[in-house]
Amino acid sequence: MFHIVLVEPEIPQNAGNIARTCAATGTHLHMIRPLGFEVTDKYLKRAGLDYWHLVEISYYDSFEELQQKYAGARFFFFTTKGRHRHSDVQFKDGDFLVFGKETKGLPEELLMKNEETCLRIPMFSQARSLNLGNSVAVALYEALRQNEYPNLLEEGELHEHTWAENK
Repeated sequence: MFHIVLVEPEIPQNAGNIARTCAATGTHLHMIRPLGFEVTDKYLKRAGLDYWHLVEISYYDSFEELQQKYAGARFFFFTTKGRHRHSDVQFKDGDFLVFGKETKGLPEELLMKNEETCLRIPMFSQARSLNLGNSVAVALYEALRQNEYPNLLEEGELHEHTWAENK
């Protein structure tokens, strides 16, 4: 199982979308307070649709609290300031993928302490950043791909009816 960490997320719709991605992939979601919304927020709930019962969510008062609980785990920090591409790392089961708040990203001091595990998702030079939910999906699915999509359904099923029947 992989872990997604949101450090002080601000926008409930992003957190809801990320929770839905975590539910669909069997990924544990960790949120570091303060949150920019209430966990009962209607936008958070709506973005997660009816997937809330499928996602494991843990809350912490600091990033240090999370690190202490999972001492020895590998943490990767996603930032536009990273020197290494997200696809250049070999992710392993149990890794933590850490993302910062929408307006400021991860704290500079955290990035400085973890410079070698700061990763960047390549993008056009004039773009400031990707949407947080998109960044999480890109990073998580790269980690899952590298590990051959463990425990995920990889085949769909077509039903026998024609496009004309849907008109």
